[in-house]
Amino acid sequence: MDRLSPEQRHKNMQAVKNRDSKIEIQLRQELWHRGLRYRKNVKNVFGHPDIAFIGKKVAVFCDSEFWHGYDWDKQKEKIKTNRDFWIQKIERNIARDKEVTETLEAESWIVLRFWGKEISKNVGACADVIVNVLKERDRCN
Repeated sequence: MDRLSPEQRHKNMQAVKNRDSKIEIQLRQELWHRGLRYRKNVKNVFGHPDIAFIGKKVAVFCDSEFWHGYDWDKQKEKIKTNRDFWIQKIERNIARDKEVTETLEAESWIVLRFWGKEISKNVGACADVIVNVLKERDRCN
């Protein structure tokens, strides 16, 4: 049984952002301070990457742990309410992430995915990975 009323749950779910989340903003600010320019939430790239370097074909996704199934085998056991719905939803998100990655890689994109915890704990290291991938793309072209 849910601890919140349907109206409260609805309000909470509406507040969940699908863009401009705290982790996205942290990573984008770090990249911007390093002089990197990018597009955000690109609609004409499959999967709508959170950050995209179009010319270099590098897509970056900032994945929150709950919605994208971090350590899923352990975490799904912690879901106590509405299990059928949440397990199905998150497993579909995991499958969609895999599909997006495979499709973009087939189109010669490099796909980078960072967990929210990674970004929050060490945004500089995440930005370093992106910078190195971009430099590698420059060398290859």
